[in-house]
Amino acid sequence: MKQLQFVNRQFTYNRTTIALWAIVVLFYLSGCGSEQKSADVSPEETDSLAFMSTYGVNTLISDSGRISYRVEAEEWLMYDKRNPSYWAFEKGIYLEKYDDSLRIETTLRSDTAYYYDKQALWKLLGNIQVSNSKGEKIFTDKLLWSSDSGRIYSDSYIRIEQSDRITEGIGFSSNQDMTNWEILNTTGIYPIEE
Repeated sequence: MKQLQFVNRQFTYNRTTIALWAIVVLFYLSGCGSEQKSADVSPEETDSLAFMSTYGVNTLISDSGRISYRVEAEEWLMYDKRNPSYWAFEKGIYLEKYDDSLRIETTLRSDTAYYYDKQALWKLLGNIQVSNSKGEKIFTDKLLWSSDSGRIYSDSYIRIEQSDRITEGIGFSSNQDMTNWEILNTTGIYPIEE
């Protein structure tokens, strides 16, 4: 038997004693508040519950042993029972992508983001701002990023600000570094040399 000392009194306990006390405490706690009815959660309702909730996220993500991304989010919820399963960043997300020398290559900010893990697809919504290593700034309200194919695309309005021009349009496709992009249905303001 083990000895437990508490306020200069000796108590002895063993596993049986601990188990009995645990049962007594459970019965006591289950009797408290008996006016409340316990609600059973149906299997249909469990898909609406996040199986993981994390708050104040600031994490680094590595790929093949090197740091590739930093993610900040106020709230990160994971839903594994929904079809399709996904991660939700409904209070916004900020992401930095690093090059091999750990210099910031691309930054991204969005009001809302969803990551569909089975499809390896990010869906970003609302006030999206992207800056890349060329100094370009990209603004839109919807972006999709397939991490499997390495493509970023959208069917929404987009505005790209470069040092010498502003390009706007509906529809967009790019590599995941946002350095080689194409806008469909373009309009813009371009300097013309005489």
